[in-house]
Amino acid sequence: MDYASSLLGLLPGGRRTPGLKELLASVGSYLPAEQVARIREAAEFGASAHKGQKRLSGEPFIAHPVAAAAILADLHLDPDTIIAAILHDVIEDTPTPKDQLAARFGADVAELVDGVTKLDQIKFKSREEAQAESFRKMLLAMVRDLRVILVKLADRTHNMRTIEAMALARRRAIARETLEIYAPIAERLGLYNMKLELEDLGFKTLYPRRYHVLERALRRARGNQKEFLKKIEQQLNAALLKSEIAARVETREKHLHSIYKKMLRKRAMLNEIVDVHGIRIIVDKPDTCYRALGVVHSVFKPMPGRFKDYIAIPRVNGYQSLHTTLFGPNGVPIEAQIRTQDMHWVAESGIAAHWKYKAGGAGESRQQQHTREWLSNLVSLQESGSSEEFLESVKVDLFPDKVYVFTPKGEILRLPSGATVVDFAYAVHTDIGNRCVAAKVDRRLTPLRTVLRNGQTVEIITAKGAMPNPSWVNFVVTAKARSAIRHYLKGLRRTEAIALGSRLLNQALGEFRLSLDDVSPEAQHSALGELGMKDLDELYERIGLGERLAPLVARRLLPSGQTEDGSGAPAPLAIAGTEGLLVTYARCCFPIPYDPIFAFLSSGRGVVIHRENCVNVEDYRKHPEKWLPVSWQAAPDRLFSSEIRAYVVNRTGVLAAVAAAIASTETNIDHVSIDGHDSDAARAYRTRDPAHAGREARYAHDRRACA
Repeated sequence: MDYASSLLGLLPGGRRTPGLKELLASVGSYLPAEQVARIREAAEFGASAHKGQKRLSGEPFIAHPVAAAAILADLHLDPDTIIAAILHDVIEDTPTPKDQLAARFGADVAELVDGVTKLDQIKFKSREEAQAESFRKMLLAMVRDLRVILVKLADRTHNMRTIEAMALARRRAIARETLEIYAPIAERLGLYNMKLELEDLGFKTLYPRRYHVLERALRRARGNQKEFLKKIEQQLNAALLKSEIAARVETREKHLHSIYKKMLRKRAMLNEIVDVHGIRIIVDKPDTCYRALGVVHSVFKPMPGRFKDYIAIPRVNGYQSLHTTLFGPNGVPIEAQIRTQDMHWVAESGIAAHWKYKAGGAGESRQQQHTREWLSNLVSLQESGSSEEFLESVKVDLFPDKVYVFTPKGEILRLPSGATVVDFAYAVHTDIGNRCVAAKVDRRLTPLRTVLRNGQTVEIITAKGAMPNPSWVNFVVTAKARSAIRHYLKGLRRTEAIALGSRLLNQALGEFRLSLDDVSPEAQHSALGELGMKDLDELYERIGLGERLAPLVARRLLPSGQTEDGSGAPAPLAIAGTEGLLVTYARCCFPIPYDPIFAFLSSGRGVVIHRENCVNVEDYRKHPEKWLPVSWQAAPDRLFSSEIRAYVVNRTGVLAAVAAAIASTETNIDHVSIDGHDSDAARAYRTRDPAHAGREARYAHDRRACA
């Protein structure tokens, strides 16, 4: 207890750094005495573990975790979360092991602290990769226990309050991360007050001059605005009282970052942003909200198209309220929000307003259910190829929803602004997205890349055997759609790599008049062990991706005693044009069926087909071990891109005439480039022939036409 007394002296309370005394008083207002004692014990333990450590500001290190815990205590969170906040840096910054925390404060506390702890013990290629992997670890821990992110948000909030002690470059990096990740997470969880504070602190740190200019301008205008709003408040109070509606009318000022974003969005000066203040009306019941809305509209005319009903259709973070914009005195717009007291608590504190300690056994609120659905989607994002890609996917997924669309049965789906038909399909179900071939928007067929608007009804048309198109990744905006497409194509790519690798290995063994069936299981097992492969599929995949060379693997598989002379050149690999993602056609020479071709094994890409007279082939001949003999299979069945050069006299309408001539052969033009030569013009067309690729006569020309 002596140490606790000294701790109280070390941690004086302040506006930005609440001390232990303030923390214990806050938790004592809603927790029983035995839990307050546990929190005090955790503070003593944390102070002992961090003994001698200082923050950059010079204050004792324990001041930071205690202040973070005080932020969570203001939200009335459970004792384990408060204790985890106090101890959240113990595993990372002291020799204290996780097992010791579990033994003293329970497994829940240990897991929460571990979820917040960064991965400093692992060596990464860059600081960005380390940050992204730590973020991935934290979010996946959050999927198991939501309290992990609450501790991290409190930690980040206090760090932003005291960021002045850091170097300028570090301050800017942390502020940008706060605005891009942590403030949107706070908004997604409905922690509105925390979100606003993080945004303003991030804005102040990242753009200090802009922040101070705006702050000074608003301070000058504040006096007139207060009188203006007071008059409006009195008028509304009188009208509500006359209608016998019990309500509390509050005036509010928008935060600086919100005003700054609106200025950027509208490209407007500050004096053009008139609705920097607003009115909030709090009533007792949801139906009273609509009665109050009628009263408000009878006092001030509503602005057309500016009404939003978030009570009937809540935001994805559980926020509910009626929003309307009014024409105030002198035509000045006023934003008004109408909500119940319960809605107000949710709007201010979000998920924390409904937090139930697990021992309570109470059911989850609607907002908690929405949050759980969002968290479960994070699990699917793990399929992203790297931590940085995962982080970018989460950033996209954090943008607040702005588009509400309907299924044919009338169910509402919330999607981010800019969402397309494909995003909608994946939001319904991953299998629907994977098999999507067409769509109807408001009963009319529409392209899959169409951007959706509020109120539209979307019907997805699927087909058995359909699969995602790799180009969809270029226009989908939701992380779920992007992750599902990449995951499907990754599995498809592996299947194709295995099939191609098997063909390449059998082709290489054919040089020695063998097939894989002729190689004994013992020889196969031995070769797999030498190569570090667990099974033949992994070996085929590596060969198909070009990461292992089939001739070298074939020599390892030769039976003992057989020479490596072989029987001559191996049979060429037959190219059908339908091999999929692992056989690609070079864009430098556009090989098409019946061209003499040459194949090069490229690591990670598989087989790349060139024409034998391609200018790039000379470089590849320096690596004969990666050459592959290939030939066209009879009547390849697919479309091929080709290049046609047409030399024409420059005259009016000549481009249309050439295009019509090409179109008459049932060939589609993908790209056109024009080079002028005096009065003539040389036009190069990259085309795609829709006719059967096996028609030899179509490809027998020398790719040049003169007119």
